[in-house]
Amino acid sequence: MADIADQVRQIIAEQLMVDIEEVTDDASFIEDLGADSLDTVEMIMEIEDEFGIEIPDEDAEKIQTVGKAIEYVKKKVEAQQAKAV
Repeated sequence: MADIADQVRQIIAEQLMVDIEEVTDDASFIEDLGADSLDTVEMIMEIEDEFGIEIPDEDAEKIQTVGKAIEYVKKKVEAQQAKAV
């Protein structure tokens, strides 16, 4: 199974229709990857579905780079796994 970072990068690349090489940790969804607000909403929804997590709107607004998205998803998944134990 691919690690979380790779999965998040793949989702972002597919949703924003960019090459995976462009999806670097410091890449901004809007400035660097050309996303608009609808793109970011759809991307967040896809990430939620893929990982079985919920990202509140107020948190989603703060996630503006690939690195922040990866960091956030890792924390949510780890918290979810800790609850399951």
